[in-house]
Amino acid sequence: MEYRKMGRTGLKVSSFCLGTMTLGRQVDADASIRIIHKAMDAGVNFIDTADMYVNGVTEEIVAKAIKGQRDALVIASKGGHIRKQDKKYGEQRDYGPIDLARPRQFHPWPAGDGVGPNDMGLSRKHIMQAVEGSLRRLQTDYLDLYYAHMPDYSTPLEETLRAMDDLVRQGKVRYLGCSNFRAYQLCKALWTSDKFNLARWDCIQPPYNLLTRDIEYELLPLCAEEGVGVCVFSPMAAGFLSGKYDKEKEPTEDARFGLAHLGYRYNRPYWNDVNFSAIERLKQVAEVHGRQLGQFALAWVLSNQIVTSVVCGATTIEQLVQNMAATEISLSREELDVCDEVWHQLRPRRLFYGR
Repeated sequence: MEYRKMGRTGLKVSSFCLGTMTLGRQVDADASIRIIHKAMDAGVNFIDTADMYVNGVTEEIVAKAIKGQRDALVIASKGGHIRKQDKKYGEQRDYGPIDLARPRQFHPWPAGDGVGPNDMGLSRKHIMQAVEGSLRRLQTDYLDLYYAHMPDYSTPLEETLRAMDDLVRQGKVRYLGCSNFRAYQLCKALWTSDKFNLARWDCIQPPYNLLTRDIEYELLPLCAEEGVGVCVFSPMAAGFLSGKYDKEKEPTEDARFGLAHLGYRYNRPYWNDVNFSAIERLKQVAEVHGRQLGQFALAWVLSNQIVTSVVCGATTIEQLVQNMAATEISLSREELDVCDEVWHQLRPRRLFYGR
């Protein structure tokens, strides 16, 4: 297993980070624990979870799996994701922008009855509440890495950063980060932390894969310049880059694309003729070089040295072992060039002024 330094910090994490979003939902508790143990046995020291995953059940499963080995691991969790508000609190507002990058309102994550307007977001009130909940479920007194899960346009960024800085000073969190933030938002956060001498976001978790490379335009250069770690999620486009899907057939119910409304809403955008054509081209290249498409896709992400770690889940031991093998693969210049050609077919080169 390869280990990489997270940004400018001294923290070293495995280049393969075990994502846990499927654990407790697609995978039962016992199988989930076996998957976690297998990853740890292979040298994975980095586990990623969140308070919203199965409404906290996933964190409880992780706690059982890591018992007795907690200090050898880097445990990351997240808080602040928007949740579906209970009807008794009235209409739920979405404060975010509607633009080319975000053309429609974000659909809140279902979180059960009784959820109020302060049970989500990045206010001081909710961050403090969320961290305590994660610590309790994970049965630990500290988190190695804590992410702001998504932007909260109703809360001043300074309020969020000051609350997270307090968590570091209290010893409840070691490092801070953000997920799903745009480049300008990360840049503003770094500037604010520098201005007020606050613990800064040392890691960001964006989506990144062979079909979704937009972070290369602004976000990755910013992270390289400022020494911010990059732990990417959806490296296989929610399983689409496994090559197992047929555009003429509906996915099975247990597949990521078939998980009722969740699978459809978050993963369906990949399901189009253009992406299927890209998959066929990429599969040809992988096969010529004797590689499975899924491993090829993960190895491609890790070939980018700005990337700290690839957050990848699994529903079986076999799938986990296959995915982890990607950390041992080095792609040739020819393979990388073909990946660039495919991307430029998906997204024609953009016009830039200056250099």
